Amino acid sequence: MAGPTGPRPGWSRKAQYSLFFGLVAAIAGLIVGLIMLVISLVAPSAYARVRGAALDITAPVSSALSEVATTVTGVVGGAGDYWNAAAQNAGLKRERIELRRQIIRAKAVMLENSQLKAALGLREQSEAAIAAGRIVGSSFESTRRFAILSVGRTDGVDIGMPVRTPDGLVGRVIEAGSSASRVLLVSDRSNIVPARTLRGGIPVISTGRGDGTVDIRPLEVGRNPFKRGDIIVTSGTGGLYPPLVPIARIIRLDDDGALGLPLADPSKSSFAIVERVFEPAAIVAATAPPPGER
Repeated sequence: MAGPTGPRPGWSRKAQYSLFFGLVAAIAGLIVGLIMLVISLVAPSAYARVRGAALDITAPVSSALSEVATTVTGVVGGAGDYWNAAAQNAGLKRERIELRRQIIRAKAVMLENSQLKAALGLREQSEAAIAAGRIVGSSFESTRRFAILSVGRTDGVDIGMPVRTPDGLVGRVIEAGSSASRVLLVSDRSNIVPARTLRGGIPVISTGRGDGTVDIRPLEVGRNPFKRGDIIVTSGTGGLYPPLVPIARIIRLDDDGALGLPLADPSKSSFAIVERVFEPAAIVAATAPPPGER
């Protein structure tokens, strides 16, 4: 025998109740809809009050749902903004690093340009200037103090010529190639420069110590004439160096002399000029080897 067909739920009481209450709800909804339709046609003012009451009932639910939707949207939008802010922050950090590099390069170029302008200005002001070149190296580890200058005999440079920067005296040329020269610094032990104090004009002798400083001794034996901060300049005696070129600044006093720090530091100066010997006859003495090398 074939089983029953159609929407019958069988013998399940729960299914029968569900079907019954669903049918009742559908009939009740239909009846309420017909009543509302009739009221809207017969008494529109009463229907408006009913709509207002329904609005009052549903407003809290709609408000709660709106707040939930706003919160969810805010959370999603906030998360997106956070990730965008993190990406922008990383981009700004990269831009800041690149700008810092550009600023450092710009400062280095400005410093080199200012030194070059000062050297060129000194060359224009000095009637004895022969050539201007770049200081490409200097010695710091050994007791002998030298610097290499990027000009040589093809530029008119010769042995014995003084070398200076806008800050002061660097030394003198002891070897000259075709395109480069070796300069004996004033801080070398074998470099002795006749000098005097700028304050008072007291004659002194500047001798290199081999450690980046110079030893300043007065020619007259007696009380120590120096003060800290005194500037020592060339005197022109001997005919090698022109007069009034700054050499060093006194940084410490001794019993019978003082310790000076050269004003022209090859490690801080990029350019220097080579000048003619103050008295040409001094070249003979300048080209003679030091007593310790004979």
